[in-house]
Amino acid sequence: MGSSRGGPLPDFSSIQAVAFDLDGTLVQSSLDFQAIRQELGFPRDRGLLEHIATLGDGAAATEAHAVIQRHELAAAAEAAWMPGAVELLDAIRDAGLPTAILTRNTRLAVDVMRETLGIPVPLILTREDCRPKPDPDGLLRIGRHYGVRPGRMVYVGDFIYDLQTARAAGSVACLYRNGENARFASQAHWVINHLGELTHALSAWMERSCGG
Repeated sequence: MGSSRGGPLPDFSSIQAVAFDLDGTLVQSSLDFQAIRQELGFPRDRGLLEHIATLGDGAAATEAHAVIQRHELAAAAEAAWMPGAVELLDAIRDAGLPTAILTRNTRLAVDVMRETLGIPVPLILTREDCRPKPDPDGLLRIGRHYGVRPGRMVYVGDFIYDLQTARAAGSVACLYRNGENARFASQAHWVINHLGELTHALSAWMERSCGG
């Protein structure tokens, strides 16, 4: 496993595409999952979408989806870039690597963030487009879209579902570590503390590739 501080930089030599989680990875979001669970009376230790799946297709599930979407839209309206996110996306573009976003968020909320922030990522898959994480369906679709084998992709995220998704797809799992998710580091191939570390690693790879 690679380490971020005091260890080797992530190695982009075998990477042909970069995919990201959205909330908590590329953008700062005020989305409070525990507040949603409390409002809905959902258990604290289970994913929202996973619990909704146990409710069937009736009114309870419809109401739960509406509550989640209300929270998502409110958070999306206040979203801001994570430090270093814009610079990283620029560096990936300059390197000629395709990018994508895979999120459990709703399409409406993603569209709000895309319009507000001008997110320059051409392919964004939401929970309406594929089976939600940790199912690898979304990453596999991204790979097929770009003609890139899963093992040549890195998926960057801040939650265990992101790492599980990458591993299930056979991709490189990169944890964006914060003050609350260090316990997931053992599940990651790469661990970073700032998106700028990926920008640095990508620049170093480009210099080596060009013989600099």
